Amino acid sequence: MEITRMRTLKLHFPDDALSTLDTCLKQTKEARVFRRAQAVRQVVKGQRLQTVSDTLQFTYSALRKWVYRFASQGTQGLVDRPRSGRPPKITCELEQHLHRLVDQDPLQHGALSSQWSCRELATVLARETGVQLGRESVRGVLKKTR
Repeated sequence: MEITRMRTLKLHFPDDALSTLDTCLKQTKEARVFRRAQAVRQVVKGQRLQTVSDTLQFTYSALRKWVYRFASQGTQGLVDRPRSGRPPKITCELEQHLHRLVDQDPLQHGALSSQWSCRELATVLARETGVQLGRESVRGVLKKTR
């Protein structure tokens, strides 16, 4: 299948491109990847980039980027690349430690009440691991996983 409707878009998609995108749409849990796969699927089916970008409210340049990435990398090209910046403070081990704490009795750790507060969890976590987290960071971890 060849797309040559736009002067600058001359890409070759594999014969199974549509079924690959259909599988991606069924399996992906990430909304951003889902939207990208939807848009790229319409382009692979033969719609013009401008039409798809207008319909699905993508900028033309963003849609063009996702189409090119899909053509060269498959569905892996639709996933966000790692970004530069400070690495996350909350590692997998730290999350696991926090969850073990939540399952324990706060009184055994010197807490003043029999129910954990996020501030109390942050204090005990800092004492046991040396990693300082704010109560909102603790709350975010717990909210994400429970």
